[in-house]
Amino acid sequence: MPRFYCPAPLATGALLDLPAGAARHVQVLRLQPGDGITLFNGGHDTASAGEFDATITHMGRSDVQVQVGAHHAVERETSVAVHLAVGMPANERMDWLVEKATELGVASIQPLMTERSVLRLSGERAEKKVAHWQSVAIAACEQCGGNRVPRVWPMQTLAAWLQGLPPKGHHNARWLLSLADGASPLRQHLAHGVVASSTFLSGPEGGLSAVEAAAAAACGFAPVTLGPRVLRAETAALTALARLLA
Repeated sequence: MPRFYCPAPLATGALLDLPAGAARHVQVLRLQPGDGITLFNGGHDTASAGEFDATITHMGRSDVQVQVGAHHAVERETSVAVHLAVGMPANERMDWLVEKATELGVASIQPLMTERSVLRLSGERAEKKVAHWQSVAIAACEQCGGNRVPRVWPMQTLAAWLQGLPPKGHHNARWLLSLADGASPLRQHLAHGVVASSTFLSGPEGGLSAVEAAAAAACGFAPVTLGPRVLRAETAALTALARLLA
């Protein structure tokens, strides 16, 4: 049954109009009144978490109305909240990273501009890019069965993001993906168990500068390595996520 993101409180028996994006998708799929779909609200309303059956009741030229049916308290999320802070890769690779990280179960994604970043945006262009990545995450959730849409945060410089972090606590881990001498294998850390919340910091093409790596270390980020091979920026971030969330 097709799944659609509907960021609104959901309740059995309610009649509601689908948001514009979901309505267009319904029309593209050529669904008709009487057809069944599945709705989820992305975890924005805990009272209606999980997912709901729904039936299409009206198809307009640009609007779609549905009646919400039975609720299913199903969650396909991991028990660990993993946050990814990444120096944005160039071209369309960030789209691919957001999509695959969502499929793996990432809790949030922080796009960062670093010294070696190729992609540098600000103002309206940055806002539009972040909105696009958020739509990529929504589509990935619709496809993979996830009911909690990861938040794609507004772009920041690495320095500003580090400055805004709260003090590191005992129940959260901070790791910096690194090829520098002295970085310990990630698997060694995972062998001691996984804490409730973890943040991965990964650089762009070329990695973080020595000054940036030192600033991250000062904020509690331990340098870890995935092995001797040099992975692309997006591949490294996703490999780390997969190892932790597996």
